[in-house]
Amino acid sequence: MEAYTLKKPESIKRRKRVGRGPGSGHGKTCCRGQDGQGSRSGYSRRPWFEGGQMPLQRRVPKRGFNNLFKKEFQIVNIEQISKLKESEIDPALMKKSGIINDADKAIKILGNGEIKNSKKVIADVFSKSAQEKLIAAGGSVEIREKIQPSKKDK
Repeated sequence: MEAYTLKKPESIKRRKRVGRGPGSGHGKTCCRGQDGQGSRSGYSRRPWFEGGQMPLQRRVPKRGFNNLFKKEFQIVNIEQISKLKESEIDPALMKKSGIINDADKAIKILGNGEIKNSKKVIADVFSKSAQEKLIAAGGSVEIREKIQPSKKDK
């Protein structure tokens, strides 16, 4: 007999024998209490049952959440800008070429891709890498000024 042939002994704990008289401590109601569903044979509760408390799936609001202060941007990559032939790229040109859907909504320029020729880009926000790539190529970056809506528009 070697050490690697030894096995852990199986559990020798005996099962609880209920209903064997008052002397056993598990007689009469057999640890099930007095009355109710839980005292009957065949009873099994659902895993998500919370004992009469309002269940979690009914307590949680179902309407979702909309952040009122979220800023939505139309994303444009340097790679898309480098494909355009013009030297000055503004929101109107981006919409005309199909890069963005709406020239009035905020535009963010990201630094994915490479750019070789100099271009002047007008947008609302630039990532740090996009700004560096545009300036390194000899171009320039211009942040578009927001047009404040009048009180009638609100």
